[in-house]
Amino acid sequence: MTEAPPVPDHAIGEYTGDGKTLFWLALRTSLLTLLTLGIYRFWAKTRIRRYTWSATRLDGTRFEYTGTGLEKFLGFLMAVVILAVYLGVLQLLLVWFGMTIFADPETPEQAMLQGMGLSVSALAVTPLVFFAQYRARRYRLARTRWRGIRCGMDKAAWGYAFRAMGYWALTLVSLGALLPLMTFRLEKYMTERSWFGDARFEQHGSWTGMYRQMKHLLIGLALVLGGLLTGSIGMATDQPALIIGYAAFAVGLVWFPIGVISWRVQSFAYLTRHKTLGRRVTFDAQPETKTVILAWVVGSIVLAVALSVATGIIGGTVAALLAGSGFAVETGNGDHLFLPIVLAALGYLLTLAATQAGALAAIVQPILKHYVTTLTLHNISALDEIHQRAADPGADAEGFADALDLGGAL
Repeated sequence: MTEAPPVPDHAIGEYTGDGKTLFWLALRTSLLTLLTLGIYRFWAKTRIRRYTWSATRLDGTRFEYTGTGLEKFLGFLMAVVILAVYLGVLQLLLVWFGMTIFADPETPEQAMLQGMGLSVSALAVTPLVFFAQYRARRYRLARTRWRGIRCGMDKAAWGYAFRAMGYWALTLVSLGALLPLMTFRLEKYMTERSWFGDARFEQHGSWTGMYRQMKHLLIGLALVLGGLLTGSIGMATDQPALIIGYAAFAVGLVWFPIGVISWRVQSFAYLTRHKTLGRRVTFDAQPETKTVILAWVVGSIVLAVALSVATGIIGGTVAALLAGSGFAVETGNGDHLFLPIVLAALGYLLTLAATQAGALAAIVQPILKHYVTTLTLHNISALDEIHQRAADPGADAEGFADALDLGGAL
């Protein structure tokens, strides 16, 4: 008799989304958004999320997104009212202290006060940005289910906002040297307030361990700064140093954005590998920077070619209509221009909607698929011990994120 092979106690992510299906869905919703002057975008974002959530599977079970467009729309209206009152009170206070930001300054003193007013306004809005980021993530988790179990997040948005302001200040003062500290501490703050059912996520690891993921970013920055320094020395001394400086600077300009992408990909991988759920379920993430860059480059090329063909067809059609109407500038006759103008406007709007849908299908989805399919959960049998959690009302339903245009659709 032979023993049955052991049942694997891990699950690898799967993504079953189709580029064509997502493109047509995104195109339809984009056109409806344009026709409704932007109002439909809340329903559009909801439909796209439902598609991408349901296309994501783990251990054979699909994710569910239960948010609604109406919920997001009402949250947006509530956030706009709160922001209007907040910013209105702020402007009244600035006027009281003579820091009017809308009038043209007539003296150097007025210009200085106006600059101070702009700085105060920007600083006052900054905590709202971080507040909105936390609330948006909380809403997405509250509207996500897997195995019928709800996810969730604690109410701690203001704590995150003020911590984010402090860590950003430290990062700026250190000229980016403390970027791993900020990234790790803020992610730890959000992770340890996130739940799957009645099991809490935990973030382990250390911020100093993230410097390895920052190496390409540091190399690119070193090449840019070193190239500038060497080039400035070469201008005063010899030609070879000037050439070396320019070459290092040019290489750095290419290396630095690659380093930024590498940092985003590998810092995500590090943080994911050091997460646990309920102290028993662990994660492994192995996304590759080159795959993400290749998906972005290939998708951008395909999108650029398609966009060029579309604009060429629309432009040629409009030019043919203009030529057929016998239009001449010197006649001043515009009777036959209505159709070409309308066609050009509709073509522009259609191209804009198709570009957004194409970017989602050709760039965002392949990258999302790569992240999902390189994610593994270990010790999934422990998930059977997790129970349902109470429903979260969702509060402003990402209203502040939508009002401040912070994105974060997926």
